[in-house]
Amino acid sequence: MPDGEQTVTIEVCERLADVPKAEWDACAGAENPFVSHDFLSALEESRSVTAETGWLPQHLLMKGPDGRLQAAAICYLKGHSMGEYVFDYGWANAYERAGGRYYPKLLSAIPFTPVTGPRFLTAAAPDPAHAIEALSAGMIELVERRGLSSLHVNFPTEAEAPALKEQGFLIRTGHQYHWTNEGYESFDDFLAQLSSRKRKAIRKERRKVEEAGVRVETLTGDALKPEHWEVFYDFYTDTYDRKWGAPYLTRDFFDRVQERLTDRTVLMLAYADDTPIAGALNFAGANAIYGRNWGAAARFKFLHFELCYYRAIDFAIKTGLARVEAGVQGEHKIQRGYLPVETRSAHYIPNPSFRDAVARFLDEERRHEARVQDLLAEHSPFRRDRAED
Repeated sequence: MPDGEQTVTIEVCERLADVPKAEWDACAGAENPFVSHDFLSALEESRSVTAETGWLPQHLLMKGPDGRLQAAAICYLKGHSMGEYVFDYGWANAYERAGGRYYPKLLSAIPFTPVTGPRFLTAAAPDPAHAIEALSAGMIELVERRGLSSLHVNFPTEAEAPALKEQGFLIRTGHQYHWTNEGYESFDDFLAQLSSRKRKAIRKERRKVEEAGVRVETLTGDALKPEHWEVFYDFYTDTYDRKWGAPYLTRDFFDRVQERLTDRTVLMLAYADDTPIAGALNFAGANAIYGRNWGAAARFKFLHFELCYYRAIDFAIKTGLARVEAGVQGEHKIQRGYLPVETRSAHYIPNPSFRDAVARFLDEERRHEARVQDLLAEHSPFRRDRAED
């Protein structure tokens, strides 16, 4: 493909271990931990992500004339729609009822991780805009060459979405709940911006956890030990056993996190009488802390809120991070200072009739989503007069 005076090639990679870590990370940048070589290769090498689990890596690599990696796109051939958090089960059912075969499909996303971030890694590209165009065209070519039903890009950045729309993708919107650090110096400084009723409710919740005799440790870097992962994995698997069936992540994945990502990992562990009872796993990027997994072996009122929401806010304030992203769903997050933020996905559908049906669905869904976000905005816990302050 022409790239100014250069010629680039697009290759498909089925094993991230075949890509030099330094070259991949130069393309990925340092802001988002989930696009790093360490995180993605830990998923693959721990066999959390394999063809057998329905996630066959098909990463696209854009190389310059010298053979050096200039940009990449994170991609998987998917045999189902689990672990994606952008739900297309209705599309799959409709496509197959019409006689088509929806799976496998091509997906650009971070497995089991509903976090907005770059899906086209272009930090090392001479022309990032052209790299996105070349890689997305390569993804489309892969779909058409293999006769796949569709191509999906989940949680791309706001900057990537217009480029995908120009390539013929349909854009879908949704929302998550994020907490924003407005230069707070302490948790009480944040609480001071809330209405009196919400401020009192949060203080009461935190006090109840403390009065129950629960002690919480925030562990990162060298403070994280193998024994911490042992107890957290038990919490994690127990949660899946009770709610969702088989867990996505293998035990080996957490060992690889211990080896490669401890400086970007933040584990909140709760203890009662020195016995671990619950944990919340987070990853820290350059600007945000991202809540990922939670599990508990005992029930304590408000403990989930303490570990997953309030401790993450504490950490963000202490370390100067701009926001906390606490995952998908949960309108109850609003009263705790997490406000709705728009998310996006992009969908390329070769079949004209199916594409038209999906486009009509998305038009209606966008109108509904706009109404929902307007309604949610009315429930902000922040003081009405804080803008004047």
